[in-house]
Amino acid sequence: MTASQALLDVRDLRKSFRRSAGTFSGGSESERFTAVDGASFRVAAGETFAIVGESGCGKTTLARMLLRLIEPDSGQVYFAGENLLAAGGSGLRALRRQMQMVFQDPFASLNPRMRVGEIVAEPLAIHERALSHRERRNTAALMLARVGLGADALDRYPHEFSGGQRQRIGIARALILQPKLVVADEPVSALDVSVGAQVLLLLQQLQREFGLTYVFISHSLPVVAQLATQVAVMCAGRFVETGPARQILEHSRHAYTRQLLASVPEVPLPK
Repeated sequence: MTASQALLDVRDLRKSFRRSAGTFSGGSESERFTAVDGASFRVAAGETFAIVGESGCGKTTLARMLLRLIEPDSGQVYFAGENLLAAGGSGLRALRRQMQMVFQDPFASLNPRMRVGEIVAEPLAIHERALSHRERRNTAALMLARVGLGADALDRYPHEFSGGQRQRIGIARALILQPKLVVADEPVSALDVSVGAQVLLLLQQLQREFGLTYVFISHSLPVVAQLATQVAVMCAGRFVETGPARQILEHSRHAYTRQLLASVPEVPLPK
């Protein structure tokens, strides 16, 4: 895939953080650790690119840098040919409406003081200011219906819903602007297996319906196997193996990938 063919083109992205050296290290000085060390990949429109690895390997940091929720130390991110890291003002605003995120924790990612209708319609209030309150509410109701929730959800609060329902609300919020790219950061890890399977099926249906491109973050290869067309295996901030999902799952080359595969009893392969 060439750069011109990629919807998302990530080049040598790096990020480090400063942390305390600790009480027993002989002093109070802080030290730097590298969270993401030279991540590069391309994602074609309509594809699902999965990044898989254990907790703490840098997946979420990378996901947040893709949307500039965290600023990288160096590297480049091109979205639809536009340099995301060089954009500012109205240019960045226009790019951000095309790139949305589904967060890991459906309990913490929704404002408990807002009604669901306000939560889902909030991106419209930011990016579509010409719309009336009624228009925003109607659009929110339609999007909630797309994720399997009725119009009665509009006036309820997040605490009135189950974890799976809250994640559906988060998905509705992410899709209400009809973005091209959705970054899903461990969207089912906080859910029961059966509920998570339903959410995965919903994500697949929405991808077909809206022509979405996903960057899917997960620690679970069985989850990745159900969705991904391409997989990158991440360990200690670096990609140790990348390739088509079936190749990674059936013919892994790196010991860390084989370790991840061995940690689960069976991996359902994509068809």
